[in-house]
Amino acid sequence: MPGEDDVLRRGLEAFAELGYDRASARELARRLGVSHNFINDRYGSKAAFWRAVVDSALRAQKARMPEVDGSVDDAEWLRQIITGFYRTAVDTPLVGRLIVDEFNRETERLDYLYEHYVTPLLQTMLPSIERLFASGRMAPVPTDVLFFAVIPPVSGVLQAPLARRLGRTDLASPPQLTETAEALAALVVNGLLATGAGACS
Repeated sequence: MPGEDDVLRRGLEAFAELGYDRASARELARRLGVSHNFINDRYGSKAAFWRAVVDSALRAQKARMPEVDGSVDDAEWLRQIITGFYRTAVDTPLVGRLIVDEFNRETERLDYLYEHYVTPLLQTMLPSIERLFASGRMAPVPTDVLFFAVIPPVSGVLQAPLARRLGRTDLASPPQLTETAEALAALVVNGLLATGAGACS
């Protein structure tokens, strides 16, 4: 019988690869190496197992986030937090794949991700961003535009088959992926700060 950490890791692999609907109870049991009734007996339902998988994965992802220097100004703080987020995505690609898939579906799972993932991320970022708006260092944009400016570029470190067709080489190299994450972060942050007085100072 696999341990709890192994069960949750295999569950993440299954949901990220198959999506929620295609990850049937039978297929999950096969991949986990457990009996057909294991998920219901242990977690109560497939939906509850999915939440347990997501909670475990997001805790692990958060633990990998580097400490951001609170003494720096808001623009540098924003740069550090976005760069850290993209670097973390390199280490936890399955989390990104699962989340990107769920963002396309109107489900209770999206509600769960919004409450436990999107909202805390925005609450972390918005105070600095609002000060940048107020100081004129960043042009005010709606929250949804801001979110889609920051989050979707993480696909640049997740979508290896497309990246290969676009000319990227050495896709499995951790240094290459880290370099890509940092380049994406610089592009996004520089774009956000490109308008408004003092953006280039």
